Amino acid sequence: MSKIEDQLPGSTLFELRGKQSVRATFKISQKAIDSIGLVAIHMGIKQKSLFDHIIEDSDALGSLAKTIQLRQFKKIPRKQKTFVLSRKTIESLGAISLAYGTPRDALVEYSIKKLESIIYAEKEKHKERKILQKEIIDHFYQGKLLYKKAIKILGKDDPFCRRIGKAILDCQKRETELSDFIKKSKVLENF
Repeated sequence: MSKIEDQLPGSTLFELRGKQSVRATFKISQKAIDSIGLVAIHMGIKQKSLFDHIIEDSDALGSLAKTIQLRQFKKIPRKQKTFVLSRKTIESLGAISLAYGTPRDALVEYSIKKLESIIYAEKEKHKERKILQKEIIDHFYQGKLLYKKAIKILGKDDPFCRRIGKAILDCQKRETELSDFIKKSKVLENF
């Protein structure tokens, strides 16, 4: 057993090498490029992790390879894009490509298509979030009115009013965070 294996229980040198990052260039559609970027940014997941998830499963990738119609794939306007993937993902992609005679680009394109259902579900949630955001803003506004009322009745230096004031400040911070999240999610609207 090597020194590295002694230091990292449950890991082998081969497993560690599989996690090593490599760059790979694919010729895929702009929609696929947008999809992977959108999911990565919106959900806070690294693109490498997304690729590992959607490509590394050899059985699922093999099933997908059987369904790809190369004539349809060749009709899709595509452009080159370089991504960082794990070595294990690249090897899995290469093995399936070879085994099924399917281009790697096609496997990547159709693997990314699987993300569309996630994107459309998030798009629907985004609509609901916008509605809820309006309700939250109204709720925060009511809190501000209550704070003003408490100040008129008890005075600004009253311990109760100071606590309400802290709660209002916290609500303003949360309102800003929610607004930022909605703004960040706006990219879903045009998908």
